[in-house]
Amino acid sequence: MLYNEILSAKRKGQKLLAILLDPDKIALDEVAVLTDKINRSPATHIFVGGSIVEATIIDELIVRLKQKTVLPVVLFPGNPSQISNEADAILFLTLLSGRNPDYLIEHQVNAVPILKKTKLEVISTGYILIESGTQTAVERVSKTDPLDRENSDYVVQTAQAGEFIGNKLMYLEAGSGAKNAVPLEMIRKVSQNIEIPLIVGGGIRSKKAIDAAYDFGADLVVIGTAFENNPDFFNL
Repeated sequence: MLYNEILSAKRKGQKLLAILLDPDKIALDEVAVLTDKINRSPATHIFVGGSIVEATIIDELIVRLKQKTVLPVVLFPGNPSQISNEADAILFLTLLSGRNPDYLIEHQVNAVPILKKTKLEVISTGYILIESGTQTAVERVSKTDPLDRENSDYVVQTAQAGEFIGNKLMYLEAGSGAKNAVPLEMIRKVSQNIEIPLIVGGGIRSKKAIDAAYDFGADLVVIGTAFENNPDFFNL
């Protein structure tokens, strides 16, 4: 089970890295080249999804990805329309930072009949959006405000509440194309106050920034825009 592998990595102190692919930004004829670059990177997982996905190629995209890489493919969906049985697992997200009922429970309820017809491993994930200096797609789509990047104590409480509710992963997110990444001290405080694995993403644009997130307690770092804009990211 993928979740057990993530838990095992956390116990061993092994840091994980996911490349987030937005189906709207990928042409199917580019997948072979893209996966070759992913395979030569330190990536341990591939996430697929986005706040707004209009493309109808998710199934075919994942099929082609799995033909070219052995990395697990995990869905990171903005809504139930992004569910694909071709993936290995799905992050079953609850937007803990917002109070929009659609993203707290409604989309999850609507996803159940679809998920029941798949063999996807469903991983309950608390999702916390952190203010990043610019409005992100998550804010626009979810119609919720991010949490204050200066108020780490409240973010810690929110993460702990998610853990108490039963989330298996906690995801601190600055948002796609974020101006500022999640503050390192916030990562440290959250990491020190929860037992479950911590994912951090958004606004991470360099290998140095990835390593810093690891050093401050992230168990899994997600990069998307930086890799999209420069597939030679790890060759620098």
